[in-house]
Amino acid sequence: MEDKTIITALRKAQSHLGNVIKMVENKEYCIDILQQNLAVIGLLKSGNNKLMERHLNSCFANAMKGTNEERKREMIEEILKINSLSK
Repeated sequence: MEDKTIITALRKAQSHLGNVIKMVENKEYCIDILQQNLAVIGLLKSGNNKLMERHLNSCFANAMKGTNEERKREMIEEILKINSLSK
């Protein structure tokens, strides 16, 4: 996964979050704020998924090709831990 795609998703989330904060400060309608906040969450999830894809296709794939069984177990445990945190 190209870093540019990941950075774009995260920058969009950052920009939208700034808008959400302004909306709260301006006491705008709660439902409108919630909708924008959900958009931020979606963008962050998208960025996170892109990071995971990059990790699986690079770091993880390289570790699985190697002969270090301990490192392979560590990498699998990392993936499982991150997966449980994302729920």
